[in-house]
Amino acid sequence: MEKQTVRDFQPQGKRVLVRVDFNAPIQDGKVKDDSRIRAALPTIKYLLDHGAAVVLMSHLGRPRGKVVESMRLRPVAQRLSALLGRPVPITGDPLGIGTRDAVARLKPGQVLMLENLRFHSEEETNDDEYAKTLAGYGQLFVNDAFGAAHRAHASTVGVTKYLPAYAGLLMESEMEALSALLDSVQHPFAAVIGGAKVSGKIGVISNLMDKVDAFLIGGGMANTFLVAQGFTVGKSLLERELVDEAMKILENAEKHGVDFLLPTDVVVAKEVTRGAEHKIVPVNKIPNSWSAVDIGPMTTDAFTQALEGAKTVFWNGPLGVFEVPTFGDGTRAIARHLAAKAEAGATVVVGGGDSVAALEELGLAEKMTHISTGGGASLEFLEGRELPGIAVLLDREPPAKELKGAKSPKPSPKTTKPQTKSTKPQTKSTKPPAKSTKPAAKANVA
Repeated sequence: MEKQTVRDFQPQGKRVLVRVDFNAPIQDGKVKDDSRIRAALPTIKYLLDHGAAVVLMSHLGRPRGKVVESMRLRPVAQRLSALLGRPVPITGDPLGIGTRDAVARLKPGQVLMLENLRFHSEEETNDDEYAKTLAGYGQLFVNDAFGAAHRAHASTVGVTKYLPAYAGLLMESEMEALSALLDSVQHPFAAVIGGAKVSGKIGVISNLMDKVDAFLIGGGMANTFLVAQGFTVGKSLLERELVDEAMKILENAEKHGVDFLLPTDVVVAKEVTRGAEHKIVPVNKIPNSWSAVDIGPMTTDAFTQALEGAKTVFWNGPLGVFEVPTFGDGTRAIARHLAAKAEAGATVVVGGGDSVAALEELGLAEKMTHISTGGGASLEFLEGRELPGIAVLLDREPPAKELKGAKSPKPSPKTTKPQTKSTKPQTKSTKPPAKSTKPAAKANVA
C-alpha cells in the first residue's frame, strides 16, 4: 500500500511537525558532513513555500536520556540556517513552557528546531505522554527521517496516535528506490555486500536470494563464509557461531543458481592500525597471526568484471577496513566502478553507512542513482520487514472505481513502477562464469 505524502494535504497556514534525521557528525562545534541535512531540504522548502510553519525534531547521537553538551543540535541548526538562507532558532529542550511559547509564536514561513529528542529517555521507550507533548506542537505530522523509520520511538510512531501522519519527500524517494529493488528490478542484478559482521546482513542476503543474479561479498563478513568453505583466516574478524548459517547461505545460492563471489586474495596486516606491516596473499595462505583487512587486487578485478554487465547494483558496506586509508583500496575501486556504471545508465543504489563515506570522500556521491540516508533502515526494508515509522503513515486510498470492483489499473504518482514483480531472465549469459572467482574451487587459488 502506497503512503500519502506532503503533496496530499494543504500546508497553508498549518503548523507542521516534521521528524528529520539530523544525526550528523559534529567536530569542533561544526557539522562535518551535512548530507543528511541537505537530504531533508526538499521537504522543508516545500512546506515553507506552501505557507506552513515548520517545527523540526531530530535526535543526535546516543545521550541515553541525559543532557550531553556535545550532542546539542545547535551546530545542525546553524548549518540548516545557512542552507535555507533564513533563521532557524532552536529550543533549549524538547519540553517545557519555553518550547511551548516558541512554538505558539511561530508564523507561516518560519522554522523552529527542537533540542535533541533523546535528551529524554521517553523518546526511545515511545512514552505516550512524551509523544502527546510532541504532537501538541503541530497540527499535522510529516516523517522524513527514513534513517529512524525502523525505530518505534515517540517521535516516529507515538505522535501518529494524535496527528495525521504523512511521508516527506525524502521518505517517499527512499521507499520508491528500495521498493524497486524488490518489485521491479532490471536484470542482471548484483548485490555488493560488505561490512564487519555477517550477523547484520543475513536477513537481507536471504530475502534477496531469489531476486539477485550475483552476490559479491567483502569486508570482515567474508571471513565467516571463507571458514564455511574450509579456509582458515588467522586473526581476522570471524563470527564462528555463524559458520553453519554461512554454509546454508552458500548452499542456497547454489540451489538458486546465484553466483556467490568471495575474495580470492586479501590484504593482511599484523595489526589493524595505520602504518602496520601488510601484504597481499591468496585466501588459502592467510598467516595465523595476521588479519585480513581488505580485498586484494585479483578480487577487485574479479568483482569489477562480475559487475560489468549488471543493469542494477545494490551496495551496502565497505570491502575492507576503510577507516584506515591503506586498507581502503578495494572499497575505493568498487566505488569508482559503480559511479562509472551509474553514469553509463545502470541503476546503482547505495545503502547508507561507510559506503556513503567512501563516495563522499571521492566526490562520487552525486553520480549514484540513489543513496539511502539509513543504513540499518535500508537493510531492514530490503529484508522485507515492515518498518514501524512507515507502517503508521496514512495509506493512499485506491480510487473509487477500484473500490467498486472495476478492473482498471490503479492510478499512481509512481508511474514508472510496475504493479507486479519482475521475473529473472531465463538465461544468465550476461553473467561471468560462477566458478572463476569462487574460492570454493580451491584449484583456482594459487
